[in-house]
Amino acid sequence: MIDRPTETIKASSGGEASKAGTFEELCRLLPELQVPDGYRAEIIRGSIVVSPWSLGYYLPIMRSIREQVEPHAPDGHIVDNAPYLFTFPASERGYGPDLYVVDEAAFRTKSRYIPGDALSLVAELTSIATRANDMSDKAEVYGKSGVPVYLLLDMQNETTTVFWTPSPRGYVSHLTVPFGEKVHVPAPFDCDLDTASFLTSGEEDET
Repeated sequence: MIDRPTETIKASSGGEASKAGTFEELCRLLPELQVPDGYRAEIIRGSIVVSPWSLGYYLPIMRSIREQVEPHAPDGHIVDNAPYLFTFPASERGYGPDLYVVDEAAFRTKSRYIPGDALSLVAELTSIATRANDMSDKAEVYGKSGVPVYLLLDMQNETTTVFWTPSPRGYVSHLTVPFGEKVHVPAPFDCDLDTASFLTSGEEDET
């Protein structure tokens, strides 16, 4: 099943789940895990959380976001969806966003982990497995960590929410519009995102 519920793997020995370790321990454990093909692993609330990669019809939507946002990206920042883990040590989180805009200089490292403070925008497209974390945990951590813009595409309800004005309490401002409408992406992008093409959906039964 492609869109199965998220699995949680805590720091363990002998292949059985046990009490989670520290953020540093989970970062060391993550590369050693045998994550199933088609799944990604993130560090959320003291556990390694494994969830499916995006469904096929999400790709045109991510490409549309990229094409619209890229011309307005800050100098030196790139737009990509390659599978990298961005870390937020203060919140003990490690996320692999569906799409992101990031300072290219952050990749001049031999580390497999990229600092989250290099991000200028993240976009998450929800699935049944990831929706709860995308809407709550990630919205809170991205905001508290100073990521300027968070685009949350609720694929189940067909809405786009833009979060901006990060603060120590999380994002101060947000706006939600249904797919099909334009929504403004605030500074440092200051552009309008046309979501008309987001209405295209995949087959109801995924195999």
